[in-house]
Amino acid sequence: MAIFHLNDPTKPGLPSSYLPGPPSTPCAGNSQICTINATASGTVPVITEALRNEMLQALNTHANTANVILKA
Repeated sequence: MAIFHLNDPTKPGLPSSYLPGPPSTPCAGNSQICTINATASGTVPVITEALRNEMLQALNTHANTANVILKA
């Protein structure tokens, strides 16, 4: 598993919207996805159905999960 930070907040479900590693600046914002913990496929994350569901859960509950960290 590896950390990826969201680079394109308009398309959080697409692997190409993420860059490897944590963001260079703190995640500030309004309960949008900041980072995910996922298996890497080269330099992009593998977004499984389980991870996608976890992303939706985090967004709907406005709370971090084991593999999804939201902007604070």
